[in-house]
Amino acid sequence: MTTASPVSVERATRADLLSVYRIESASFAEPWPYAAFERFLSEPGFLVARQGDGVVGYVIADSVPNHGRPIGHVKDIAVHPDHRGRGVGRDLLARALGALAAAGCARVKLEVRAGNAEAIRLYRRFGFEAQRQVPGYYQDGETAIVMVCALGR
Repeated sequence: MTTASPVSVERATRADLLSVYRIESASFAEPWPYAAFERFLSEPGFLVARQGDGVVGYVIADSVPNHGRPIGHVKDIAVHPDHRGRGVGRDLLARALGALAAAGCARVKLEVRAGNAEAIRLYRRFGFEAQRQVPGYYQDGETAIVMVCALGR
């Protein structure tokens, strides 16, 4: 019996983009285009989870000005289907929230599909609370739930 190598979380590099795009495409019916990922390479919240030589998950989070104090935004997070249920998403989200706190964010928001119960459970474990719903947010017409959490509680 072989044991899987540990997963490490680190900043994404240009060399990771194809793997990130493949995970995105395997995870979402409406994947971001490849070029969208390039725009976030300089963000400290664009992180990948590596296992061995491969990327098994990623998160993209950034901060935007908000009345004089930045607010964090988790824009995208996904784990390769073969690596789900092993805490990779949890590790990625924890590190992204840490990067946002280090950038001075006191609050973080995200949007999640109303039907994505697994993701909603993960976000709730980190203190995210539903603030409002946005009907028709996604291209296929599904409602988004906007969730927010306070950092440093």
